[in-house]
Amino acid sequence: MSSNPSPLADRTAALLLKGYTWLPGLVRRYGTPLRTRLAGRPTVALRGPEAVRFVYDERHVVRGPALPEPVLSTLFGKGAVHTLDGEAHRVRKAMFLSLLTDPRQVADLTEQVADAWERAVPGWAERDEIVLFDEVAAVLAEGVCRWAGVPLRDDEVGPLARDLVAMVDGFATGGPRHWRARRARARREFWAAGVVEEVRDDALAPPEGSALEVIARHRDADGLPLEPRVAGVELLNVLRPTVAVTWFVSFAGHLLHHRPDVRDRLWTDDAAYLAAFVHELRRFYPFAPLIGGRAPAEVSYGGERIPEGGLVLLDLFGQNHDEELWGDPYVFRPERFLKRPVERDELVPQGGGDPARGHRCPGEAITIALLEALTLRLARLEHRVPDQDLRISLHRMPARPRSGIRISVTGT
Repeated sequence: MSSNPSPLADRTAALLLKGYTWLPGLVRRYGTPLRTRLAGRPTVALRGPEAVRFVYDERHVVRGPALPEPVLSTLFGKGAVHTLDGEAHRVRKAMFLSLLTDPRQVADLTEQVADAWERAVPGWAERDEIVLFDEVAAVLAEGVCRWAGVPLRDDEVGPLARDLVAMVDGFATGGPRHWRARRARARREFWAAGVVEEVRDDALAPPEGSALEVIARHRDADGLPLEPRVAGVELLNVLRPTVAVTWFVSFAGHLLHHRPDVRDRLWTDDAAYLAAFVHELRRFYPFAPLIGGRAPAEVSYGGERIPEGGLVLLDLFGQNHDEELWGDPYVFRPERFLKRPVERDELVPQGGGDPARGHRCPGEAITIALLEALTLRLARLEHRVPDQDLRISLHRMPARPRSGIRISVTGT
């Protein structure tokens, strides 16, 4: 199999047009390592556990310089931890690890979100129908702000949730969604920087050890506090990824509607099956299509030379649907995770590698805990799903059910 599908042709437009299917399609045809071009740069695309370990080794690939401006101005924010490498990244990342991987913090956040869900359900039952995607985003926004120590009035929850959703929804596209994301990013960075400054001016006293308090008081590798705008960016990088769990909960609603047998089994309070369901949900449904970085020096992988400054892509969606790894990748089968351990560098819905040493998302434990809590509540929520467009387009990034999952709650 050739690993060279016309390396002089720039395929940026094809990625934006084909979405999740673009890179897996090329890999299926040519194999990996695969040489192409993106954004005018020579690019090598990789897949598989060995490739994950290669990409997350900073001797081979650095992430910060590879993030395009449109992604920074929507999803991550300029000056965010994602833009750093080396010691600067490790010190900033340690702050996030202290907040997002401590089991007590994970449990506290999950409890706040679960409480927000329980408070919301009676109101849902009073309406003819709700859009699950929108309501879950509000639940997550309310819960994470309470946990983080961010003061939020009831009438501020919806607008904040919509802005955090917009940042995720518009990062990988052009047109109205992208510009909506930019406006939301600018609006919320100004707001978050103001909240940080209130803490530093002693006008606001968040709980000790809360995300807001830790970020406001953090000192970076140079020993200096974060500039208020950057501190606001990092506060949003706690709030936004939590609200992004909305995508997975909407996928859970989609799956439970189509697979009542799975919903029935979740009713049995089988913790092992619930955990397996969450892993399979994250494997099966489309979330992050790929991640990329640049080679800091000339390196090689699998016999392919990667020039200094060349782009290196890791095919996340393709790896999660690789027949060699999963056998029947397009069948939703939670039982596969009852029979095998979850290997860190095989299952990569949010990237791979060691979160303590690389760029892997440190909030993966939170994603799993929140999904377990909300999936169980959704499975036990008495509701019906009216006729609607439940299709999920793989050409849209990030993908989501077209209708947002409209449901009528019939009991509480």
